[in-house]
Amino acid sequence: MDGTIEAADRSSRFSPDFTKFLNWALVWIFLANIPFIAMWFVGAPPRAFPIALAGFVGLLVKRMPAPVQWIAFAAVMVFSLLSFVSGLFSLTLDSLVYSLQFFAEIKPSNSIEYIAAGIVIFGILIGSWFLLKRDSNFSKPLHIILGGGLIFGLVGADVAAGSDMRGHYFRAAPAGAEFESAVTKSGFAARADGERHLVLIMVESLGVPKDNQTMSDKLFGYYDNSAIKARYDVSQGTSLYYNSTTSGEMRELCGRWGDYYELLETEDPNLLNCLPAQLAEKGYAAHAMHSFKGPFFKRETWYPKIGFEKQEFWKNLQERGAEWCGGVFGGACDRQVPAMLAENLKKATEPTFLYWLTLNAHLPVPNGQNLNVENCEQVSPKLASDFPMICRQFAIFDDIDKALVQEITARDFPEADILLVGDHMPPFFDRHHRSQFDPERVPWLYLKAKGNTQPKG
Repeated sequence: MDGTIEAADRSSRFSPDFTKFLNWALVWIFLANIPFIAMWFVGAPPRAFPIALAGFVGLLVKRMPAPVQWIAFAAVMVFSLLSFVSGLFSLTLDSLVYSLQFFAEIKPSNSIEYIAAGIVIFGILIGSWFLLKRDSNFSKPLHIILGGGLIFGLVGADVAAGSDMRGHYFRAAPAGAEFESAVTKSGFAARADGERHLVLIMVESLGVPKDNQTMSDKLFGYYDNSAIKARYDVSQGTSLYYNSTTSGEMRELCGRWGDYYELLETEDPNLLNCLPAQLAEKGYAAHAMHSFKGPFFKRETWYPKIGFEKQEFWKNLQERGAEWCGGVFGGACDRQVPAMLAENLKKATEPTFLYWLTLNAHLPVPNGQNLNVENCEQVSPKLASDFPMICRQFAIFDDIDKALVQEITARDFPEADILLVGDHMPPFFDRHHRSQFDPERVPWLYLKAKGNTQPKG
């Protein structure tokens, strides 16, 4: 009791203006940033601008009515969240805002991480409503200077906390960035002579291991066997990437940095002269497969515009017998698609360019939900022990690779060149997992048919 009275006496010695300053700092410095500050211990995108924005907005609205302050606070929190997510997933902010229209297509409730984040943010918004009813309209110049010091001090602390992860976030292509892609570096498209099918597989969240021998040994490990080598010349490498999956598709399918929304309204033949259209001019049928929904990111709209004559999405694959695999992005089980891919090529009556975008390795990868990742120690005891989230991803990659190798080494699989490439590095939120990958590059593997199998069609 005496301690409580003593604390009350100390607080009563604060000047009224300093008490108002403390009320302001509690909301606009502490509450607006505490969930992100907590991420310093595991790793997170840099937040210099959102921190400064929260502080200076707080200074601007501190004399306004509490409801107005709360609306401003909620707006700042929305911007902070969008900025955080855009950095985490290497999306530009305008691309992320544009993508919000597709939010109903995903299920964040399938991820405990997203559920926990939602609870925290909701609690902060509720708490701020009550805290903003306190008077925070301080006016002394010394306290205003102190407020500025807190803002810039927190910005500096954020910069220092993320100094070891520079280059891992906000990967937008700079102006004039030299272009490269797996399609160009491997020589894949140059093989379009009508004598073989061409298969391009973009693997969700397939990154380049960095100083991790276990991961390096497992990456494309299933293709290091006598059956593959008897039928294909095998080469591999890495390629620069920027932004997220749809930017990866633009990179490999359209041969430039950019994103899909550039294609939605344009009829410019130069912009639409992408690989499917180029191959169609050479007599190839162009066929796209994706394990998710066609309306998501409007793929069912822009795939045909760049030359795909046929598209198969989740519902189409389900009708062909694909099971449902869950996660935030629930759709067809990737491990079952190689058999359908092979069937498409076996039935083809003309040379075909077949593109497949995988799905199930999209982060976060949960246990259960028919993803076949529960017994991850069978994939790698070391990964299961040291990097469980990475291990679950590799469990999915293993299932894809095993199924694909079985199909492409079968006697009746038609002659085809096959290029596998990652879209972007896996955007793990924590430093422990994210630091295991090269932040700038994605891997590719090229299986070049030797020409000793039966002709296509």
